[in-house]
Amino acid sequence: MRLAFVTGVCLLTLVFAGLGLWQLQRRVSKLDLIARVEARIHAVPVAAPGPAEWPQIDPAAYEYRRVALQGRYLDAPEALTLAVTERGPGFWVLAPLRTEGGFTVLVNRGFVPEDRRGPDERRTVAGREARVVGLLRLTEPGGGFLRANDPAGGRWYSRDVAAIAELSGIAPVAPYFVDADGASEPGPLPQSGMTQLGFRNTHLVYALTWFALALMSAAAGIYLVRNRD
Repeated sequence: MRLAFVTGVCLLTLVFAGLGLWQLQRRVSKLDLIARVEARIHAVPVAAPGPAEWPQIDPAAYEYRRVALQGRYLDAPEALTLAVTERGPGFWVLAPLRTEGGFTVLVNRGFVPEDRRGPDERRTVAGREARVVGLLRLTEPGGGFLRANDPAGGRWYSRDVAAIAELSGIAPVAPYFVDADGASEPGPLPQSGMTQLGFRNTHLVYALTWFALALMSAAAGIYLVRNRD
């Protein structure tokens, strides 16, 4: 009975140690992601990917890439999607821009507070020529587990570009949107340049917790072996 218990403790120790190593590996990957994103957001802007590139777009290579667009904003309704920021709750303002390349991209013009969501509160862009520089963000389909997007009701909980474009009658549209920077969208409303760049990185804490549990398990096993009589 004691031998079986000691064996179980040893296996548990190995499991805890393995989980600790796994968290360290995830920490390395997260730090690499943060470094890549930091490099991208300060890079010279490149042309936004056109339709030929859309099938190959993936988060690792494209997310937060700094891109430039030249074109004209369409005369179409702007979509307001729910936003929670350091300035409090409000909405992101998304407007369609038809590029000189002949494809359409939704541009996130920035943030407006809940009490200033009306179209008369912000600079109008419909029909205007514009050069937009900003960060490429991939579409956010669905809206979430608890709050699904309600296109018919005009309630958007995520920036689902395909659904927004279909409702506005501007499909097809790029499978991404662009967070405009301050020069492209001078404001004051919407307020641009508020892309959420914080990446949760608690893997070291988790790793230390698992390693501590492994040491406790090992200590318990040693104690049982030394006091087996």
